[in-house]
Amino acid sequence: MTAHEGATVLVVEDEPSIADVLTIALRYHRFEVMAAGTVRAALALAERTRPDAALLDVMLPDGDGRALGRELRLRQPELAVVFLTARDAPAEIVGALGFGDDYITKPFNIDEVVARITAVLRRTRPDDVLPQRPPLRYGDLELDETTYSVHRAGTTVELTPTEYALLRFLVRNGGRIVPKEQLLRHVWQYEHPAESTVVETYISYLRRKLEPLGPPVIQTRRGVGYGLA
Repeated sequence: MTAHEGATVLVVEDEPSIADVLTIALRYHRFEVMAAGTVRAALALAERTRPDAALLDVMLPDGDGRALGRELRLRQPELAVVFLTARDAPAEIVGALGFGDDYITKPFNIDEVVARITAVLRRTRPDDVLPQRPPLRYGDLELDETTYSVHRAGTTVELTPTEYALLRFLVRNGGRIVPKEQLLRHVWQYEHPAESTVVETYISYLRRKLEPLGPPVIQTRRGVGYGLA
């Protein structure tokens, strides 16, 4: 059984035709699906059945999908959250990714939606409980591979599952500069990386959380990629 088979996805989309397409496609790929068209209905559904992932439209008739995602995450911290947005506005995306795991812009390819949700669940819902493993270390960074916790200079750093996956990949590559396309493939599981600001966005989140605890630890090689200093 893969990480996603049997996983429950809460689809929150007020456009019935889009909601139907998403529901049919996800069920075809062996997800359990709950669908809602409003914030109120989504909260009620999530209360009754704890989903593994939520696919949320940003613009909903009775509220903001980002606020809904925030509320769902407060109730269920391990929930994977993916946003659907018709606007590729940097401010909207950065706001959503502050606590979400990924975003998809409309119009979208349904195979891409399935792939993104599967990739997020692979990070947040591993197949098996991991055996005890030694921590990963780089400088004053320590990543616990069993509990998925991070410390810098002895201080705990709270990271989302995607932030953790990105930092782990950089740590595993030591001081090597990792191309952006490689990060998109290995961290986000994008089979055909295209132009995307998701890497830059998550690098900024890591810097914001790590740099108050010590000197800059992530370096940028413009036009190439990122690595640890």
